[in-house]
Amino acid sequence: MAAALAMAAVGADVALVERTGAAPVDLRTAALFPASVQLLRRLGVWQDLAARAAPLTAIRVVDDTGWVLKAPQTMFWAHELNQPALAWNIPNAALGQALAAAVTRSSAIIHVATAGPPSYRALPGGVEIATAEGHRLTARLVVAADGRMSPLRQFAGIATHQTTHDQAALVTTFQHSRPHRGVSNEIHRDAGPLTTVPMPPLSDGRDRSSLVWVERPREAARLLALGSEVFRVLLQTRLQGLLGRIDDISPRMTFPLTTLEVNTFARNRIALIGEAAHVLPPIGAQGLNLGLRDVGDLAEVMRPLLDTGGDPGATSALDRYDRRRRLDATSRGRAVDLLNSSLASGALPLQLARGLGLHLLNRIGPLKRAVMRGGANGLAPLPSLMREDASVPPGPL
Repeated sequence: MAAALAMAAVGADVALVERTGAAPVDLRTAALFPASVQLLRRLGVWQDLAARAAPLTAIRVVDDTGWVLKAPQTMFWAHELNQPALAWNIPNAALGQALAAAVTRSSAIIHVATAGPPSYRALPGGVEIATAEGHRLTARLVVAADGRMSPLRQFAGIATHQTTHDQAALVTTFQHSRPHRGVSNEIHRDAGPLTTVPMPPLSDGRDRSSLVWVERPREAARLLALGSEVFRVLLQTRLQGLLGRIDDISPRMTFPLTTLEVNTFARNRIALIGEAAHVLPPIGAQGLNLGLRDVGDLAEVMRPLLDTGGDPGATSALDRYDRRRRLDATSRGRAVDLLNSSLASGALPLQLARGLGLHLLNRIGPLKRAVMRGGANGLAPLPSLMREDASVPPGPL
């Protein structure tokens, strides 16, 4: 939906082909970096989300690995970057509703609902999409936002490399007696991080946070099967009193951790975005933010072509998109893998390097600020839809 809105904003005629049917309830939340929020603001979505978002004013990193050489507690504050927040945490369901409302309002987007998987056929100068109901559309460029098992990626002949980690993530939300004060907690443990992220207060003023708890698959399955009270006490213990008494835990769910990389982001008139292009472990809030960055970069590449009547699906255009995304996605993926490996591995050199890195960040302000900016924005320049500057008019284009 974000891609449809962005492509319409830069002048494309857009058809959004979407599978219908019952979807599982999504209990997860997404911490959106300032650049992602700026994109949603440009697309006319943020005004429906701002009241439902919780600002993250700081991130606390706590070492609970049990190693003798314990890393220091490290705080990353938004004010160190002169920003009101490092990110805004939003329930996935609310984000989906706001995007859907913006798509409905757009006169440049045709919404095509289908009950079955579409089929695709290559044509001279385009791709034909046929739905299960018999609708046929032809496009010069098809944007594949069809997930990690992407049929469109397979149709385009794009190869992947996938790694399955010996880890699983348990997610839920919970209430707590001690206010979070906008601080996200990242407790580093041997199996992976246990992360709490602030959510907006409830109507009665009580605080609530979301949880992503990374464990070995067998332990994650055990945690999922625990009774509510046993799990509550265990979680409260693992949080070391940071959030006080834990209560009202929502239904828990688990999912395996995998990494997926592609050999190119675009080929044969197909451009990949989101999990069709990259899958990362839920560490550092990179997943959805990377997907929205895909959207911003794709719009950046396509805008001049659409302005001049060029072919958005031409090989030269797709190569430019691939070059823009490769450095950013690869560098962030490597950073996530390195952090995850330093926790999950018992290798002394990795543990020492992680501890030394946190010591240096605590002591060297410019280094710390550079790491914070890199984590949010990556190494490549931001596309115009994600920048806050005078060259781009405020509000939706």
